Amino acid sequence: MRVMVVAMAALALVAGCGGGGNDSSEEQAAEATPNFVQPGAPGEPSRKLTPEEAAKLQSTQPTEADVQFMQDMIHHHSQAIEMTDWVPGRASSRGVKVIAQRMQASQEAEIELMERWLQAQGVEPPSDHADHGGKLMPGMLTDGQMDRLEAGDGRRFDRLFLRFMTQHHRGALQMVNDLRESGGGLQSEIDKLAREVATDQEIEILRMRDLLAEVA
Repeated sequence: MRVMVVAMAALALVAGCGGGGNDSSEEQAAEATPNFVQPGAPGEPSRKLTPEEAAKLQSTQPTEADVQFMQDMIHHHSQAIEMTDWVPGRASSRGVKVIAQRMQASQEAEIELMERWLQAQGVEPPSDHADHGGKLMPGMLTDGQMDRLEAGDGRRFDRLFLRFMTQHHRGALQMVNDLRESGGGLQSEIDKLAREVATDQEIEILRMRDLLAEVA
């Protein structure tokens, strides 16, 4: 009887150790599996992707719409940078100066990214960013609007800048939506850039609305 009790205790101990080992292996395997998270559009939650979905996103080839989007967005960003260049010498609002500086830094960085991406696809980036061939992308200012802004000063400049830049930002959001509707924006780098552009400019539109109330 004593031998049987000892034997049963030993079997229970072995079974317990074995079960713990399996649980540990499963936990380690789960930890070793990478998590793929796709950021949500503005106002929408992020979504966890399956490994298969992530692999498909990574392997998706750029489309003609992707290339056109990058080329057009370079021109679009370039006009915004020209607008921010006038801020230090014309604006009176510190808030306008701060947000313009942030816009310029982020959009210059995005232009560099877009140029590298185009070069990687074997496409020459636009050599003259300011020359958009007379084609105004959504939200871009006309020559008349640019002249009005350049001639502005003080609070008048602040108001024009905020109104025109809000128009400009909304145009960028439309460009992102147009890209999605055309079936583009599925390649991983394009998807990431489009989401960042949309998120940043949505936030800046809200900030400019508050600033406009301050300088009105």
